[in-house]
Amino acid sequence: MFAIPGTAPVTISPAAERQIARLMAGKDAYGLRIGLKKGGCAGMEYTMELAEAPEPNEEVVEQGAARVVISPMAQMFLFGTRIDYETGLLESGFRFHNPNVTDTCGCGESIRFEPLEGSRTPEA
Repeated sequence: MFAIPGTAPVTISPAAERQIARLMAGKDAYGLRIGLKKGGCAGMEYTMELAEAPEPNEEVVEQGAARVVISPMAQMFLFGTRIDYETGLLESGFRFHNPNVTDTCGCGESIRFEPLEGSRTPEA
């Protein structure tokens, strides 16, 4: 929907690709759906869930055995994002390196975008 021909809207690191493929295989899912919802200190939070199939107008990004499905309302906010999976001593999880984010909360769980002229903010 908001893609540039020949350019994937998001990129997936090799570590994220392996983790997404593991999640998909473990639940026999079509892919990992990512989106945005209102919430958190900064105003928006990423959402993730396993998807059985893509819905109309969702963007699908495939890389190796991994498949990411992007909800329509999140597409313009996620364009250019690099999805990574980091493992640390205290926690492991997906990280979104999103060039469109203008602010984050102190804990890094919520984000803010500058509103685009004439656009709506994404809703759950």
